[in-house]
Amino acid sequence: MNRIKRAVDYLGVSKLVVLGFLLVLMLSVFPLGINPGMIYADCLVRVGMNGFLVLAMMISIVCGAGLNFGLPIGILCGLFGGSIAVQFDWSGLGGFWGACLVSIPVAIIAGYLYALLLNHVKGSEMTVGNYMAFSIVSLMSIFWLILPYSNPKIVWPITGVGLRTTMTLEDNFDKVLDNFLKIDFQEMGILQDSANWKDFSVPTGLLLTFAVGCLLMWLFMKTKVGVIMRCSGVNPGFSKTLGVNNSRVRTIGIVASTVIAAIGINVYSQSYGFYQFYSAPLMMAFPAMAAILIGGATPKKATVFNVVLGVILFQCLLTLATPVANALINAGSISEVVRIIVQNGIILYALTKIKANGGK
Repeated sequence: MNRIKRAVDYLGVSKLVVLGFLLVLMLSVFPLGINPGMIYADCLVRVGMNGFLVLAMMISIVCGAGLNFGLPIGILCGLFGGSIAVQFDWSGLGGFWGACLVSIPVAIIAGYLYALLLNHVKGSEMTVGNYMAFSIVSLMSIFWLILPYSNPKIVWPITGVGLRTTMTLEDNFDKVLDNFLKIDFQEMGILQDSANWKDFSVPTGLLLTFAVGCLLMWLFMKTKVGVIMRCSGVNPGFSKTLGVNNSRVRTIGIVASTVIAAIGINVYSQSYGFYQFYSAPLMMAFPAMAAILIGGATPKKATVFNVVLGVILFQCLLTLATPVANALINAGSISEVVRIIVQNGIILYALTKIKANGGK
């Protein structure tokens, strides 16, 4: 009983409720006749493709800037790097990492300017970041139309000017991480007599990339800079008495968050198979924010464990809820309605945890 009580105290009742609901969804696919191999494989893909965006949210919290509602700024930097890669027909792993390398210096500059703004509005970072992200996304919608792209695959076919709303990566680096060292039961001939598991696969390269990112973040938190950053984020008054420049620490954290978000959207897009421009990045901060809060983070404290647990809970719930609802309610177009309800419901639940977690 003492072990159970310690486990409940460590995880928290709210996370145990979510875990229980997720377990029910995972088991319900069998009696409902849903292909578990396919749906579980999709869960793994979604965890890997969204992980870096949640990791970008973590470093923003640790440095004291709170939840990074300005995440779309880093995402836009990543989209710019990706558009350059497709413009020059870069492909394969080299093309993917080339897109990331182009994104990084742009993200450093944008992150530094964004940090200067947040350092002038301390205490209102989340509100200012939200409106700043909305403004930059709208501004970049103009730039996507006027930048001198010329590759016929990515510009509007009639005018030949401006990027298309959606840019396919089929000829470039579509699923290049997903397919790296991929474990595919169908290709390997494993369990082909089983209707339930023959479609199961593990995107090894994608999950390894996310694991390496988490490991590097964990190691960074153990360094001197990481310890100072955590101290500054939790208690800026105390760290100031120790001679720490809190504004400089916040700047490092916000720049790092912007860079990780830029890399994250490239990881996301190669797995998704497309780059999406214009208003697509507008709401991408909210799922990342909800995931890390469900994982147990607060606006002042976050760990790599919160990132991993949160992205697994959020993405698996989102992935499993839609087919289960379709199997239970036989109605057309219900899947999109359920997806919106579940996604926004989880986000709302996560937002209610801010004050509760912050008061611990």
